[in-house]
Amino acid sequence: MAASSLSHLPSAALPHHRHATVKLLRRRPFTVKSLSTPTTTPTTLTQDQLKQLAAVKAVDSVKSGMVLGLGTGSTAAFAVARIGELLSTGQLTNIIGIPTSKRTQEQAASLGIPLSVLDDHPRIDLAIDGADEVDPDLNLVKGRGGALLREKMVEAASDKFIVVVDDTKLVDGLGGSKLAMPVEVVQFCWKYNLKRLQEIFKELGCEAKLRLEGEKPYVTDNSNYIVDLYFPTPIKDAEAAGREISALEGVVEHGLFLGMATEVIIAGKTGVSVKTK
Repeated sequence: MAASSLSHLPSAALPHHRHATVKLLRRRPFTVKSLSTPTTTPTTLTQDQLKQLAAVKAVDSVKSGMVLGLGTGSTAAFAVARIGELLSTGQLTNIIGIPTSKRTQEQAASLGIPLSVLDDHPRIDLAIDGADEVDPDLNLVKGRGGALLREKMVEAASDKFIVVVDDTKLVDGLGGSKLAMPVEVVQFCWKYNLKRLQEIFKELGCEAKLRLEGEKPYVTDNSNYIVDLYFPTPIKDAEAAGREISALEGVVEHGLFLGMATEVIIAGKTGVSVKTK
């Protein structure tokens, strides 16, 4: 599937098992069904301009009357801005947005995007969000912005989930960037769960750290803490890892988004390309 022409930017740019270890199994074969030819850009663009270009491409899938999952993060903010612009000019109508964080809710409300919640709209037509890592099977790490629980709830309820990233987010295996893989935990006895998370992955050399904001623990929109896991090498069996993490009492959610993305739009120095399942 070839990417459509992207010759313009929008007029405004907004910005249990206790003591268990994960079994390392070989990944099942997977085939990406479609990889578009990159859309070339006539001039060299900054990373933010490329993100914006990819976000515009994602919003091309939005139709009037849709219920939309509105993602969180710098790339998702461009998509929200574009949706707001199209609403203001009448090119989109009857849109309802389900935000995945308080900051996305504030941005969308400021742009006049009508908002609701999953309680009232349990089925979402399309979600658009960024990601921190994307592997060749279109599995994701998300949540370095702290919104992983609401993101996963909204995106799991979506018929289609488009992910927008720049090419620095592409990895051979999840955890491969050696940056944080977040786990949201309740505040009660968080040290206990931090130690248990590190114990699960001790054979992988994982380091578990409480996320801080200044000198205090970072608190999510759901009043929880985040334990960030740092892996020296990619996780060989993300599904097994996710099951082991979720089995711990006090774990609310983890940042492994497996089998959820239906399309990934990638912005790179040579332009924008699209991967679909």
